[in-house]
Amino acid sequence: MKGFLGILSLSFYHLTIFGKAAIIINLAFAKNTYFYPMELYTNLPPLLKTFWLIAIPSSLIFLIQTILTFIGADATDGLDADFDGDMSGNDGPHQLFSFRNLIHFLLGFSWAGISFYSSIQSGTILILLALVVGLAFLFLFFLVIQQIQKLSEDNSFQFTNTIGNTGEVYLIIPGHKKGTGKVLISVHGSTHELLAMTDGETIETGSMVIVERLENKQILIVKKIS
Repeated sequence: MKGFLGILSLSFYHLTIFGKAAIIINLAFAKNTYFYPMELYTNLPPLLKTFWLIAIPSSLIFLIQTILTFIGADATDGLDADFDGDMSGNDGPHQLFSFRNLIHFLLGFSWAGISFYSSIQSGTILILLALVVGLAFLFLFFLVIQQIQKLSEDNSFQFTNTIGNTGEVYLIIPGHKKGTGKVLISVHGSTHELLAMTDGETIETGSMVIVERLENKQILIVKKIS
């Protein structure tokens, strides 16, 4: 029976994300023929028990937020509650004091406490270290999310960004705004095929043009580059 339980313990070690949790469970298997999670939790020292009490729900919420983010849903729906205290002066994702960032802090705090519990004898030092790691998690995730949001905004296409840019005529542009042609123009590293008109003479395919302004917000008014 103990051998079977040992195999299960080893398998769990390879499946778990958090190696420290596996070590504690393996120790429990080594000391007891039967394994009862609640009994193990009850017998933990108060400080370690507190860390586990924080780590499990915060890890589950973090996992849910991550899954929602990857499938394109708004991970803050029903889980986010931003408070006054925005460090950047913006709303939403740029809030420093938010439920999402609280989870990041608790994640770092709790797992740091669990990971270093057996290495640091002083409870005060352990808590201080866990607080530092929690704050590091908070600011790290905050900065990463800010950069991702900024990159997303920078890469989003806006017609106004084409003004002053040069492009190549893909489909002949009739002169004197008698019709539309098409141009290939690069914005933020991405090439777009857009409708274009000109005030001057007809512009042949392959000619280089510069965007002077917009018409109806989506049609480029271009001028041939001599």
